[in-house]
Amino acid sequence: MLNQTISTVTDRIIERSSGPRQAYLERMRNAASKGPARAHLSCSGQAHAFAAAGPDQGALAEGAAPNLGIVTAYNDMLSAHQPFEHYPGILRDAARSVGATAQVAGGVPAMCDGVTQGEAGMELSLFSRDAIAMAAGIALSHNTFDAVNFLGVCDKIVPGLVIAAQAFGHLPAVFMPAGPMTSGLPNDEKAKVRQQFATGEVGRDALMKAEMASYHGPGTCTFYGTANTNQMLMELMGLHLPGASFVNPGTDLRDALTAEGARRALSLSALGNDYTPVCDILDERAFVNGIVGLHATGGSTNLLIHLIAMARAGGILLDWQDFSDLSAVVPLLARVYPNGLADVNHFHAAGGLGTLIASLLDAGLLHPDTLTVAGKGLAHYTRDPKLIDGELVWEPGAAETLNDRILRPVSDPFQATGGLSRLTGKLGTAVMKVSAVAPEHRVVEAPVRVFSDQGAVKAAFQAGELTGDVIIVVRFQGPKANGMPELHSLTPILSVLQGRGQKVALVTDGRMSGALGKIPAAIHVCPEALDGGPIARLADGDVLRVDAEAGRLDILTDGVFDRPAATADLSAYQAGTGRELFSLFRQSVGAADAGATVFGG
Repeated sequence: MLNQTISTVTDRIIERSSGPRQAYLERMRNAASKGPARAHLSCSGQAHAFAAAGPDQGALAEGAAPNLGIVTAYNDMLSAHQPFEHYPGILRDAARSVGATAQVAGGVPAMCDGVTQGEAGMELSLFSRDAIAMAAGIALSHNTFDAVNFLGVCDKIVPGLVIAAQAFGHLPAVFMPAGPMTSGLPNDEKAKVRQQFATGEVGRDALMKAEMASYHGPGTCTFYGTANTNQMLMELMGLHLPGASFVNPGTDLRDALTAEGARRALSLSALGNDYTPVCDILDERAFVNGIVGLHATGGSTNLLIHLIAMARAGGILLDWQDFSDLSAVVPLLARVYPNGLADVNHFHAAGGLGTLIASLLDAGLLHPDTLTVAGKGLAHYTRDPKLIDGELVWEPGAAETLNDRILRPVSDPFQATGGLSRLTGKLGTAVMKVSAVAPEHRVVEAPVRVFSDQGAVKAAFQAGELTGDVIIVVRFQGPKANGMPELHSLTPILSVLQGRGQKVALVTDGRMSGALGKIPAAIHVCPEALDGGPIARLADGDVLRVDAEAGRLDILTDGVFDRPAATADLSAYQAGTGRELFSLFRQSVGAADAGATVFGG
C-alpha cells in the first residue's frame, strides 16, 4: 500500500501542474512525431553531419540505424569527470555492436565548487546549471539523434543536463556516472585539520597534506554532498542503469556499465519496440520518488533548488511545502559524511541504494510502478550489477543492511523524519539540513551579528568578536545579488564556535550545499535581501529563533519591520572572473524557492 502522504502530495503536484504539464507533453508528442531531421537534411547538411564519422558514414547516410548522441561534461580538472575522457570510444564500440552509430554531440562546461569556494568563481556556480542546459540544448539542436547518453556527475552539471533532457524529452536518455574515487583520508580527520588550521594550531603544509590525502584520485568526492546526491536521484528517478551510481572508475564493471548504457539508450529509441522517452520517465511520481530519496539519505540542500528547476522544465510545479510534507513521513535511513563517519564507498558496501530502495518500497514510501530506463517498476533498482565471466548481469541485492551504523531499514531508522526541514516565520522561508545536526543544536535563540559577505565574518572571528551565543547572518548572497554562492569557507569557523560551547547558527540568503554538517543553517532565505526581504532589516543585536524541530524562523525583536531595508554595495560582484558575462542572469533569475532559474523565473 502506498503511504497516504506520498499519495496526497503526488496528487497535489499533479493537480497544480496540470496546465503546464499537458502543454509540455503536447510539445514532446509533436516533436516525436517529426522524428530526427537527418533523413530530411539536404545532401550538403548530411555531408556536414557525417564528414568525420569514419567507418560510420555509410550507416549514417542510409539513416536506417539509430544514432546515439553523446553530451559530455568531460574535463580533466574535475576528478569526477576525468574518467569521461575514454567514454566516447566505449560508447561508439557499444553502438556498433548493435548495428547503430554514436557521435559526440557536444560538450558542456563543468566547474568544481570545491575549487571555487570563497573565490569569485563561486558566484558563477549556480548560474552554470542553466548555462549547461543551454549548452546541451545547442549540442542536440542538430536534431540528428535517436537517443542520448548524458555524461555528468557534479553539483550543477546533472541538474543542467536533466533540464536539457526535458527540453528534448521526446528522446530516450541514459545518464552515465563515473563513480566515486576510492576512499582516502577519513572525512572527519580532514574536518579536524581544517578546524585546527582555522584556529592557527597547524600550518598550511598540514592542511595541504590532509586535503591531498582526502581528494586523491579520479572519481567523485566520497562525501555525501550534491554530486553524490545527484547520483542517488538518477537511480530513484530511473535515468541510471540500476546500481550504476557508486561503482568506482577504472574497473571492468564500470566499463561494462558504460557500454550497456549506450545499448540501453538505443534500445529505447522510437525505431524499436520499447520506445521510452524522457518525458514519460520524468513524471510527477518520479519527482516524488526523488524527493523521498533525498530525505531518506539526508542529501544535499542544493537539490531543494535543483529539483524545482528540473521539474519545471517538464511542466511540473514543485514547492518547498511538498518537500516538507514528505519529510514528515520519510525516515532517515543513511549516515554518510557529513551525516556520519562513512563515505559513499562504505554506504555502497553496506547494501547501498539497492537495499535502501527495497526497504522504502516495502514500506510504501515510493511509487513502485514508474517507468525507468531499466523497464517499468523501481524493483529493477533493488538489484546489483555483476560482471560474471565477462557478462554484465543483475542479481538480487542485499535484502538487509550489512552495516547498521551506515544504512538501516525503515523499521529501524536513524530518525523518524527526513534529513531536510523547511523553516517559515517572520524572516521568510528557508531550508535546513538537519540530518547531521545533533538534537541539542536544532533550536538556537540568540542575538545576531549581521554581515554582507563571508570575508567580514572571518575578520570578526580572527578579531575575537564572535563570543557568546550568536546567530551569524550573511545577507546579499541571494541569486539576484551575486549568484547565490556557497559559503563553505565559514564551516570551520562555525564549527570552532560550536566546539567552544557557544550556541551558534547561520542564517543566509546564500547556499551551503550538503557539507555543512553539524551547524544549524537556515539557508536559501526568501525573499532575499536584494528584494527587500526581512533579512535586509536586521541589525546587530536583534534576537532570532531558529527552530528546526518546529520548522520556525522567527524575529523576536520588536520594531524590525519599522526600519528601512538595508542596501549594499554590490559593485564588487559585477565584474572579474567572468562575472560580467552573467549580468543578464542576475537580472532575470527567479527566487530560490522557485528554483533560482532564468527559465521562466
